Amino acid sequence: MIKKEYVLPNFITLMSMFSGFYSIISSVNGEFVPAAYAILFAFIFDGLDGKVARMLHATSDFGIQMDSLSDIIAFGIAPALLVYNWVLIPYGRVGWMAAFLFVACGALRLARFNVMTKKLDNRYFIGLPIPAAAGVIASSVLFVKELIGTPDGLTIPLSFVLFIYLLAFLMVSNVKYYSFKKIELHGVKPFRLLVGFTLMIIIIGSYPEIFLFVFFIVYALSGLLLELLKVFRHRTLEAKEGHIK
Repeated sequence: MIKKEYVLPNFITLMSMFSGFYSIISSVNGEFVPAAYAILFAFIFDGLDGKVARMLHATSDFGIQMDSLSDIIAFGIAPALLVYNWVLIPYGRVGWMAAFLFVACGALRLARFNVMTKKLDNRYFIGLPIPAAAGVIASSVLFVKELIGTPDGLTIPLSFVLFIYLLAFLMVSNVKYYSFKKIELHGVKPFRLLVGFTLMIIIIGSYPEIFLFVFFIVYALSGLLLELLKVFRHRTLEAKEGHIK
């Protein structure tokens, strides 16, 4: 018997799943822009269900499993079919293998997250989160629409196909990504924070398709850049220690 306080968060999870399913139908019908928007709507619902569950003290193992099943549809299968039908078909086996690898690595990423979620620092994710990877694909469609008017019939270079492979491997990598779950605001004045959020809303609202694309791309690459920075600092420190000795 499901308690009544569990109904709302699980309904929100179902809305995320529905958005993913609608995206799949749209991709099959060649309607790539609605498919992309549906994935972004799923992104919003996915961010809400956990917060609502915690507010209502309605977190449960059932909700966790529902969330994972919803995520693999909305952020695994839906974006994979979108990018395949949109631009990967001309590449044959290389194209459909990229789409499959995206789904497979997304499923592995979700399984690892469910197993390790209580053992990790909540400030960071290990590996690129699957919603962020899906966001890269969805925002790419909208970015192209904003630039040329329609994403249909687009021919892309092989480098974009390789980027899909990169997204898949980043999901199952050990690269750390900032989670935004625990934002440190020590020393930040509330008024300045409100002004900052207002400016951000104005900027994103002016050109949402462009700034969403930039945000997802920057976030997807941020983990790699941080890892490179750590390696550079470590080698610099070793060089200084060796020079002192």
